[in-house]
Parts: sequence; structure tokens; C-alpha cells
Amino acid sequence: MTSEVEQPTAMSEALGYEQARDELIEVVRRLEAGGTTLEESLALWERGEELAKVCRRRLDGARARLDAALAEEADEDDADDESAERDGGAV
Repeated sequence: MTSEVEQPTAMSEALGYEQARDELIEVVRRLEAGGTTLEESLALWERGEELAKVCRRRLDGARARLDAALAEEADEDDADDESAERDGGAV
């Protein structure tokens, strides 16, 4: 028996952060509202776990990109400072 909430992991990975977050919010809303069978609740829970992992990976990836950009900027600033010191001028 397949449920509308079951989807392959590959499809989840294709979701952007906002899409995964919005779907996760809907899953939580449905679970909190109740009125679903045990099987439906379990499927919703599993889908929610999968979506939460997608969100976490997207956030971790964004953090890594931000950290890399900040490190690159800091390296460029350090190189500019060293160049200015070597040339005897100020930045």
C-alpha cells in the first residue's frame, strides 16, 4: 500500500530548503491535528524525518558556503595588508 506522503529519497533531495521546510510544516500540522490512522501517522512521521534531514543538509551546505566565502574574504584582506606593509603604504 502506497501513501501520498511516501516519496523516494531522491525526490526529497531535489527539494530546495524552502520547499522541504514548507512540506515539513504541513506534515507536522497533519500529525498535530490527528485523525489519521496509525499507518498514515507512521508514514507522515517518516516523511517528516526525511524532510528534516533535507533541511539540515541544506542549512549545513549554506553554512559551509558562507564560512568559505568569509575565509576567502579574510585571506584577501590579509594579502592586501601584507602587500601594503611591504610597499610601505596604508590600505
